[in-house]
Amino acid sequence: MASRAKATILDIAREAGVSKSTVSLVLQGSRLIRPETALKVRKAIEDVGYVYNRGAANLRKAHSNVIGMVINDLTNPFFAEMAVGMERVFQSAGIVPFIANTAESPVRQEEVLKSLMEQGVAGLVVSPARGTTPGAFRRLETAGVPVVFVMRRLPESRIPVITPDNHRGAYLATAHLIGKGHRRLAFFGGSSDLVVYHERLGGFRAACEAFGIAPADRLVFEGETSRKGGIACLETALAMAAPPTAALCFNDAVAFGVLLALRKRGLEPGADFAVVGFDDVAEAEHYMPALTSVAVNTAGLGERAAHVVLKMIQSRTTRAEDHIGAVNLVVRESCGPDRKEHGCAGMGDAA
Repeated sequence: MASRAKATILDIAREAGVSKSTVSLVLQGSRLIRPETALKVRKAIEDVGYVYNRGAANLRKAHSNVIGMVINDLTNPFFAEMAVGMERVFQSAGIVPFIANTAESPVRQEEVLKSLMEQGVAGLVVSPARGTTPGAFRRLETAGVPVVFVMRRLPESRIPVITPDNHRGAYLATAHLIGKGHRRLAFFGGSSDLVVYHERLGGFRAACEAFGIAPADRLVFEGETSRKGGIACLETALAMAAPPTAALCFNDAVAFGVLLALRKRGLEPGADFAVVGFDDVAEAEHYMPALTSVAVNTAGLGERAAHVVLKMIQSRTTRAEDHIGAVNLVVRESCGPDRKEHGCAGMGDAA
């Protein structure tokens, strides 16, 4: 047992089996801590003989213990899975976060951020809405509020970002399609006002360049990042005189739309047109046919973001390192068989 003079928050955390962040929140009287967790921490405080200087702590404390999760589209299973990962970490720390869905609206996002600022938010994890300007978070940065971006970064912003390796993921997926013999490929969905779009499109183009796909055979179709967007992209592509035979989709939602549109036309996904998604949401494995997709450890990214913002709050800093998560290609049925007649089978997902 630690002595009264030397007992620290770390000693309490170890005794109670919780994180240092949880102990700090209990000491500050946070109402976000579950009663049973707070009781366990208070018992550990007595056991280790810790003396809390509340006056000094109040001088150090500038915000409440509200933590916000501001998500651009909770109807997309990817972002829902990511939010679950975040919530899991906050729950283990005894915190109940505030969650908001901005529905890709910068106006709604601004309303949410303003409300959270008024509540003295302690920290934020945000997936910015489409069309967000870098200045949208300036007030929060000036106020010293820790903010972490997930999935989407803003140009010229210094806010730390947790994101998968979008370029490599798109490269792997495109190389796999080329390895199966496809020589006229498309990139479906997304728009040029998203940084993540340029990262994924960049990986698509880099693989095409590396494996000798002519520029005229690298087709790009911008569109909504949803099933509706996937349907529209496929319809436009198949209306061409020389349509593509395969597509890398901006995300799984777009890919699901493509699969639906192919079936509606009487075409068999995989056999008649190869499709690859990006994100590998839980639904991808159970779709018909099962969707080949770039796996990005969705829940893990959410967990990482939550850990980072908690650490920033505890350290009273607005700075943290960016994190680029590993990716891998999960091959399923939606890519179909090799196109042996093109003489390119066997290249696999070389990268």
